[in-house]
Amino acid sequence: MRPDDWHLTHDLDAFLDRAGDFLASRPALHTVPLTVLDGLRRRGPHMFGTQDPLFGALERSDGEVGAVFFHTPPHWLNVTPLTEEQADALAARLASAGHRLPGVSAESATAAAFADAWRRRTGTGSGLPRRERLYRLAGLRAPGPVPEGAPRIATTADRARLTRWFEEFGASIGERSHQDAGAWADSRIAYGGVTLWETADGTPVAMAGVSPEVAGQVRVAPVYTPAALRGRGYAGAVTTEVSRAALAAGTPEVLLFTDLSNPTSNGLYQRIGYRPVADFAVYEFECGGVFLPDEAVQA
Repeated sequence: MRPDDWHLTHDLDAFLDRAGDFLASRPALHTVPLTVLDGLRRRGPHMFGTQDPLFGALERSDGEVGAVFFHTPPHWLNVTPLTEEQADALAARLASAGHRLPGVSAESATAAAFADAWRRRTGTGSGLPRRERLYRLAGLRAPGPVPEGAPRIATTADRARLTRWFEEFGASIGERSHQDAGAWADSRIAYGGVTLWETADGTPVAMAGVSPEVAGQVRVAPVYTPAALRGRGYAGAVTTEVSRAALAAGTPEVLLFTDLSNPTSNGLYQRIGYRPVADFAVYEFECGGVFLPDEAVQA
């Protein structure tokens, strides 16, 4: 395979014209590119920073697209599943053009193959700071006794709290985002994309976000409970509520990612009714910093 088999562009519309059908053909596995690209389309190409995003599509011999990637600096490269040969060709193409990458996020085997190819092509080492599992909702059920309180869609009156909690969420998982937390809150409030769990006296104690529906899928993220309030069932309750609402709206695929190093969250989501789809990995390259995965800062 030749590196030139990858078609690169900064033009989002041209990229979606070429690769949109491919992305929509596997909405669960392609959930991150679907939601991030939708956010770029709606909010502009610089929602994550000042540099222009880069998009790429790999066309097979029959002219059909077989894989894609996107890179929204300063975040990691995100790529759909590749063979080792395809990963090497992509690494060669990006390295020869002088692209700097802080890391790669992809299905586990693809992420490993690209990280290895990038090392060979650039001499850049990598670490493995994060392994994730993608889950699909297979049948919703309550995870246990429902805590006191009720859900409520966040409004503009909650902006300061959402902004603070988004920043705390990043700190709690040891990562940071280059997206402005206030802008994130504004975008979510605009479409009712955050649900709060409130106690009986009206005090918000947890939140769960959900992406806009694209290609028949939504993704739940982020789910956050302040440290002092954990262990009381609030995260399970608010996640159950946003999942129920997505199903009630007729969404075919309700998805979420978990950190595989956190057995508590993995157990919780399986009790609610989520089932594994695939494992993903994030490799951080030596030249880059640590940033929030794109799923945590989607649209």
